[in-house]
Amino acid sequence: MNKKPDSAGLDNAGAGTRAVWGGEQVRHPYNATQAPIVLSAAYGYDDIDVWYDVAMGKAPGFIYSRMSNPTVETLEAKIGELEKAESAVAFSSGMAAISSVLYTFLAQGDRMVSTKDSYGGTNKIFEEFLPRTGVEVTLCETFDHEAIEREIARGCQVVYLETPTNPTLKILDIQRLVAAAKRVGALVVADNTFATPLNQNPLALGVDVVIHSATKFLSGHGDVLGGLVCGSEALMAKVRHYREINGATLDPLSAYMIIRGMKTLVLRMRQQQHSARALAEFLCTEPLVASVNYPGLADHPNHAVACAQMGGFGAIVSFVLVGGMDSVKLLLPRLRFAHCAGNLGAVETIYGPARTTSHVENTLEERQALGISEGLVRVSVGIEDTDDLLDDLKQAFAFVRGLRDEKSQQPAFSEGVN
Repeated sequence: MNKKPDSAGLDNAGAGTRAVWGGEQVRHPYNATQAPIVLSAAYGYDDIDVWYDVAMGKAPGFIYSRMSNPTVETLEAKIGELEKAESAVAFSSGMAAISSVLYTFLAQGDRMVSTKDSYGGTNKIFEEFLPRTGVEVTLCETFDHEAIEREIARGCQVVYLETPTNPTLKILDIQRLVAAAKRVGALVVADNTFATPLNQNPLALGVDVVIHSATKFLSGHGDVLGGLVCGSEALMAKVRHYREINGATLDPLSAYMIIRGMKTLVLRMRQQQHSARALAEFLCTEPLVASVNYPGLADHPNHAVACAQMGGFGAIVSFVLVGGMDSVKLLLPRLRFAHCAGNLGAVETIYGPARTTSHVENTLEERQALGISEGLVRVSVGIEDTDDLLDDLKQAFAFVRGLRDEKSQQPAFSEGVN
């Protein structure tokens, strides 16, 4: 594919333009305006020497789609533009991306520092899988930056950050923790899924490796799995080698679907963030809600940090219901404009308790140890009209309050003589 001769660079382009044109300022085959889906497993060469040079990376080209694929490379270039990264590597899922990064940069005898608040699957890697390989993992209280800095200062190879966290929406001060990591020569990895590259660019804040579950906001339509990793070419070469050998490659059809979804990311997030803030503000007034988590609220514990390092506050809100799981079971089925499902980032609004979404892999005891309440509900706000989402939530709460009032008015049971 050749560069368009009259195309301008993307260096000074906005995020919306980067999302559309990133990786696609080329002449696609047959002059197609969209990236082709190249489903070939292998690529043939008549000249053995050229074939060898391509295989050894001495010449451009493709050998085998587990290693590289034209459609997948277009996606990698697009996320590279949005994250302003030298290079990117695509994976078959977000968890494939996370685990591959950790196993690329950690080995027996190494130490990693992170926080207790993280996606449940990530936490399982920390608590279950890394220790099996002889990696020491220290998890700190998420809000205690001083404790995190102390553990980093003891020495480690990797510092893993997730901000905002899933599902509690806690915020980590990226630059502060990067500085602590650099003092001991540690690599900093950040999961940027909730923020998206529109709201936060960790590489610009000193992070070494950025991870996205492309399943979520990047694809935006809840119909494909994928993961993306961004960073310097030197680091991504190591990640790419791990993927090549371990095989968690993204297939080209999925890559195409994520490319298509990313082109509307700016438009979707604009509406989703607007509605998320409105829902968060309403939830703060609802008597059946014990607490609300959204970094855009002024009373969020790390609101000032979020304002400093984020361009927007995202489309995820979580809240804790009075009455715990009993209230969750009453509220969620009453919603009309929402899926109850274990995904997020789609155009449709999605509700779900932590025990069946972010931390379904964890036991009740593990969730309690992580501070995850059984009454915690995560909302991934979609692109529906804001007023419709608010009205829907209000009617569901009114229903639950009505049931609670009826129950409170029922006479207490007492034994008597017939």
